[in-house]
Amino acid sequence: MENIIKTEDLTFSYDVDNGNDKKIVLNSLNIELKAGQFIAIIGHNGSGKSTLAKHFNALLIPNEGNVFVKGMNTKDSSHLWDIRQTAGMVFQNPDNQLVATIVEEDVAFGPENLGIEPKEIRKRVDHALEAVDMAKFKDYAPHMLSGGQKQRIAIAGIIAMRPECIVLDEPTAMLDPMGRKEVINTILKLNKDDGITIILITHFMEEAVLADRVIVMDEGNIALDGTPKEVFREVTKLKRLGLDVPQVTELAFKLRQDGIDIPTEILTVDEMVRFICQYK
Repeated sequence: MENIIKTEDLTFSYDVDNGNDKKIVLNSLNIELKAGQFIAIIGHNGSGKSTLAKHFNALLIPNEGNVFVKGMNTKDSSHLWDIRQTAGMVFQNPDNQLVATIVEEDVAFGPENLGIEPKEIRKRVDHALEAVDMAKFKDYAPHMLSGGQKQRIAIAGIIAMRPECIVLDEPTAMLDPMGRKEVINTILKLNKDDGITIILITHFMEEAVLADRVIVMDEGNIALDGTPKEVFREVTKLKRLGLDVPQVTELAFKLRQDGIDIPTEILTVDEMVRFICQYK
């Protein structure tokens, strides 16, 4: 698989103390993200994960180093439009992303700004609403929808612009459990069925478990990087970084501490049930 996003010595800092000092948020990061993958990025508050996400969409530009989106350098302003079409971005609060008074008009907003002809916009809006299972709500006012439904409309608005990659910055943080489930199911469908690259910033470990790859950020550096099984077996290190692990993984960890020979890679309830049945 080819890279869809690549960073080379990406460094980013903010001015603090009235510009007399700098706080390094990203520290010389080298990352290659493959097209078609579902990548989760986790880390405690202030670890740099959201700042990193904003670089993937050229909302932020490196102080040093480079970010390439399909080979386009985000520092090159002539590529800005193409970069943001390639890597769409969905944020935490769905209310801040909805701009129209009718759902289908909101989804059409992006393609209209791209200058797409009306017939093609109609096709894109219909496809995008079907993709997030919200077609039956096309004539609704967005403020009448639940949080999870609003976030799915925000995702539909990105899909209508035909991105190859969607970057989601904690899209379920403000949702209830049902809304989180709706959004995660939508993300999985877009990745598995439509082949869209998904980059999910999250603090819910149960969401990260579903990814192909998990990157753990700490103080602007990459602390861990691997498959969910590889990352979440590092229970002690994750706890030292101030992170939780999936509840089932935590249970397996404690059982091992009590002398029970249980695999370190258990991540789901089904895996735990299978082990217990064999153990008996």
